Amino acid sequence: MFVTPRRRLSRAALIGAVCALTVAGAGLTGCSSEDPDAGTNGLGKLSADEIHAKARSAAGAANSVRLHGSVEAAGSTYTLDMRLKSDGGTGSVAAEGATFGLLRVGDQLFLKADAGFWSHDGGDAKAAEKLAGKYVKVPESDPVYKKFSGFTDKDVLLDGLLALHGTVEKDGRHEQAGVRTIRISGDEGAGGSLDVSLEGTPYPLRLVRAGSAGTIGFSDWNTDFALEEPAKDDTLDYGKQLPTS
Repeated sequence: MFVTPRRRLSRAALIGAVCALTVAGAGLTGCSSEDPDAGTNGLGKLSADEIHAKARSAAGAANSVRLHGSVEAAGSTYTLDMRLKSDGGTGSVAAEGATFGLLRVGDQLFLKADAGFWSHDGGDAKAAEKLAGKYVKVPESDPVYKKFSGFTDKDVLLDGLLALHGTVEKDGRHEQAGVRTIRISGDEGAGGSLDVSLEGTPYPLRLVRAGSAGTIGFSDWNTDFALEEPAKDDTLDYGKQLPTS
């Protein structure tokens, strides 16, 4: 009768078994000496301030990024899904029950929304129907330009979002979308917290704003995307000032 020989225990398996028996017998919680920074970019060995500086530097040097989540500003909550690069951005914003698209190419900002957005709070119904579904040019002199163009400006938006307040300290190792991160927090979280990638370039991956004023995820760093003005047939120039909405 043929008997299959027993497999030899690998060195790693043998060490693991001995470790488990030793821990169980001694009442210990573990005996691993594995380096937690093995296979990482080494960011975890730096101070919290150094991690913060490297994350902000990496974000500033990136050509593009996608950010998605919510922020509270000026008494309103905005839900964002924007793709940004140095010369503009595109995506959607939702606030106060309305959702609209934003597109900026260079200095030219376009806003796209349905009739309900344009007729909100008693706006001109006829004008709303005319503007619905079109990329409406936003004059730089219009208050809407100042209010929303910042959502399409990579540098302005990241500079504001990536700030942490108070004393910044390390806040443990975590994981975001399968990527290992090191978290840093200001004033034990009250000043905001930021998860930074421990793999590859130290890009920010998740931000919780100070005062729980929203959570933003960052992805698609340096992933290019098309950014061009819409076709003329799909564009409407309302003039020097948009209707009140």
